Amino acid sequence: MNRSYNNEQNIISRYDNVLVVNEYGETLYYDVADLSILMKLGHRPEDFLGKNILSFYTNLESSNSTIMNVLRTGQEIINFEQRLLTKTGSSYTSKSSTYPIVESGKVVGAVEFSSHYFDKEDIEHVESYAKHPLYRKNGTQYTIDDIIAKSPHMKELTATFPRIAKSDTNVLLYGKTGTGKNVVAQCLHNVSNRFAKPFITLDCGTLSQAGAEQMLFGVEGGSIGLFEKAEGGTLFLDEVNVLSLEVQARLLKVIEDKKIRRIGGTDEIILDVRIISAINEDPEQLIREHQLREDFYYRLATLRMNLPTLAERKEDIEPFVDYFIHFYNQRMDMNVKAIDESMMRQLENYPWPGNIRELRNAMEAAYHHVEGDELTEKDFSLLNIEDHKQLELISTESLQGNLRDTMENIERALIEEEFQKAKQGLAETARRLGVSKQSLKYKLDKYGLRS
Repeated sequence: MNRSYNNEQNIISRYDNVLVVNEYGETLYYDVADLSILMKLGHRPEDFLGKNILSFYTNLESSNSTIMNVLRTGQEIINFEQRLLTKTGSSYTSKSSTYPIVESGKVVGAVEFSSHYFDKEDIEHVESYAKHPLYRKNGTQYTIDDIIAKSPHMKELTATFPRIAKSDTNVLLYGKTGTGKNVVAQCLHNVSNRFAKPFITLDCGTLSQAGAEQMLFGVEGGSIGLFEKAEGGTLFLDEVNVLSLEVQARLLKVIEDKKIRRIGGTDEIILDVRIISAINEDPEQLIREHQLREDFYYRLATLRMNLPTLAERKEDIEPFVDYFIHFYNQRMDMNVKAIDESMMRQLENYPWPGNIRELRNAMEAAYHHVEGDELTEKDFSLLNIEDHKQLELISTESLQGNLRDTMENIERALIEEEFQKAKQGLAETARRLGVSKQSLKYKLDKYGLRS
């Protein structure tokens, strides 16, 4: 290149994507911040390689393309903003800085650093946006710096991360739906010596028994399983309790023997994989109800970390709100500065049955409505604060007597109420209650709540 970039480091550091083209505007290299966003825009990384940059956008021509102008003039273009319309119908705002690549006085290419910003109607594109360009290479989005821990409980918990991460011991994360188990698992991976290797996630709740075995172990002569993909790194098994007892038994043997055999295969493959698993229901109760093998649980839970609900860490609510304001401002190029004080107090007093996930959804929805630079109560219509006051499910008198019967009465009343609110939809009821569909079916049958 024809100049030093030392003076541009503070500019370049603000960008997420790197694009390199040759003298004809054909893509030689493209490093995008998040593959899931690229997919939602209708592209794959290989779609760009060798193709002219103008071929992907309906409103981009040689005259208004930053890259083509830099190739033609040899002059850099700094902090340029333009609206891009993809051929798949998606649109976003791009902010970029583009520099010529010069050899022997001739422009032979260009490099462009850019970030993408989305409109309110496209806000779902930022849901899984990778914050850390370096760590995203291993399949993660979060590091320990992303953990919000103002509350005593979380301070105590995060203080254990470095010690736990250095070990290869299996870790079980126990917490209600939305408490951040996936974030913690990623942080443990990135603090560990395995950070340069893959972090692979399997949501066990989305798979049948046959599908789970194929995903985990692979098929001889076919697809590679997740254990092999996670070699040297970490395999995170989310909602591991919904796996069938048969799959649990096979997984137990794999964990103990540290080797697998592909479905239909005979060769044994030695493993170097750390297992982090997550459960969103009381494991002791799952064992009593024969939904979780006791030996499997104790093998997974050599180290167990209990994640508190958001209601149990109210000191963290305001820092979370600040975090989401910064996040959505950055990804949507908005300038919300604060949240109304009275609204902040309401958020702190809200029970948050969906935990951090519910708070994030509420903040995302608020960005659809906000008009000024301050979030107010009218922007949080999704929460229906007055309608979501904690309900007294049973009277004080009914709390007297046998503890087990009382707890079952409370559980039955809560399940029945949420089942009716969800119009007897299993998936929605399970989401509201923070349990798996498998466990919900068991409890509905136990209490005779479905025909």
